[in-house]
Amino acid sequence: MAAATGRSVVFVTGNAKKLEEVIQILGDKFPCKLVAKKIDLPEYQGEPDEISIHKCKEAAKQIQGPVIVEDTCLCFNALGGLPGPYIKWFLDKLKPEGLHQMLAGFEDKTAYALCTFAYSTGNPDDPVLLFRGKTLGQIVSPRGPRDFGWDPCFQPNGFEQTYAELPKEVKNSISHRYRALKEMSDYFIHNGASQV
Repeated sequence: MAAATGRSVVFVTGNAKKLEEVIQILGDKFPCKLVAKKIDLPEYQGEPDEISIHKCKEAAKQIQGPVIVEDTCLCFNALGGLPGPYIKWFLDKLKPEGLHQMLAGFEDKTAYALCTFAYSTGNPDDPVLLFRGKTLGQIVSPRGPRDFGWDPCFQPNGFEQTYAELPKEVKNSISHRYRALKEMSDYFIHNGASQV
């Protein structure tokens, strides 16, 4: 592991809030240095795993080295998992209020947040590794600050507050992103850091 200390991995994101959250969650145990880089990737369609793999392969091709991409889904059970990977566009057009209103005709307000981190060594012959995290909850009328996506309308199970209302340290200890990053961090710490 010591050999990997100080090595860099490009994390593809243009979202400063997301980068801040990822760095907070990973803490100082993560054996590599994350370098954020915004690059334009095609918007792939399909199932979450397929989308993550395609995004990661394309990012690795552009970066020419080790790269991590993240894909987040918000899946409504009443809608068979939609909006899922298309949540970004639904949120852009409907805002958190519209996401909540989409379920007005359904009794089932349950949902889950799914985060997938995909890692490529940069070598096209190496497989893309996927690390997933899932948090169950429900879609509620938006509450809390409006500075981070759909957080105001997602209330995780076991809590009375939405993601937006929860203190950052609490959200970062239960979120879908936390669960996926824990899986990825464990991989790097235990067996993957030397491959970077």
